[in-house]
Amino acid sequence: MATRLSDVAARAGVSVKTVSNVINDYPHITAHTRAKVEAAIAALDYRPNVSARSLRKGRSDFIALAIPEMASAYFAELGAAFSRAAKKRGITVLIEQTEGESAAEQLVLDGMRGQLIDGIVFSPITSTPAKIGAAASGKPLILLGERTTGGTFDHVAVDSVQAAFDATTHLISLGRQRIAAIGVGGGGASGTGAVRRKGYRKALKAAGIAHDPALELAGTGYHRLDGAASMRELLALPEPPDAVFCFNDLLALGALRTLADAGLSVPGDVAVVGFDDIEDGRYHSPSLTTISPDKEWLAEHTVALLLERIAGSGEAERRSLTVPYTLEIRESTAG
Repeated sequence: MATRLSDVAARAGVSVKTVSNVINDYPHITAHTRAKVEAAIAALDYRPNVSARSLRKGRSDFIALAIPEMASAYFAELGAAFSRAAKKRGITVLIEQTEGESAAEQLVLDGMRGQLIDGIVFSPITSTPAKIGAAASGKPLILLGERTTGGTFDHVAVDSVQAAFDATTHLISLGRQRIAAIGVGGGGASGTGAVRRKGYRKALKAAGIAHDPALELAGTGYHRLDGAASMRELLALPEPPDAVFCFNDLLALGALRTLADAGLSVPGDVAVVGFDDIEDGRYHSPSLTTISPDKEWLAEHTVALLLERIAGSGEAERRSLTVPYTLEIRESTAG
């Protein structure tokens, strides 16, 4: 038979209420009493009835993080940051991989697993603003990334236009004139590629450099192989670029590989900037200059806002939070 709360109480020599208070981390419990109860829980291998506890509390203390892919270093690091932020608040994060598929993203917008979760943090890829705006799951939902819905949901994102402007301006400051962009097609008209291209072109215009369509490559994805393939296309041009702004770090790492295979110097022949500041880029040779969003800040503020919504507290008006970032200058542009 499963161990009951009363069994734990009897072994510890305390009341059932005291055991419940320890399990729920009630603050006014003496260290001696807490130790006795925890020892009894361990000895009896007691497992709390999560479903029953959720019914009593009116919530599950589970939130969902819906991301395109867990294999992506950026989303893996972001997921870890969310787990840390939630754990500090006694909340568990369930990670859902959508792979950017329309049906999977619609499931997220429909509320996913019903009563199992209290709220959702969602990074959409294929869902249009209209589809997101029409979502009516009833679950608190916060959007991550470039896509907005005109205030229908809370939204947390880096100012990608300004960040792309800063990355491109850095390359211009090095005296580079033929600056390519890799990843301009990602996410459609309102996605990552379009938004970051806007900042890229804005920086070129500010410097009096005409943008060259031949230097803007969409690619087929946002992975290393896509960056490598796009860099090969750029090197095949009659006038190859002397700098490249890649719209994420994986694209940049792929581009660096192609440049190395071609025997070109980085940054001597071609300077390279990425976006995301994943760990691989910091330890690559050369180390990667990149836009570094504050992932811990993003996770902390998003979880806090979501819990406000779950509790029904805070401002009724939808909020838009801008994630701070820095331009981390490393060997791929500084030599």
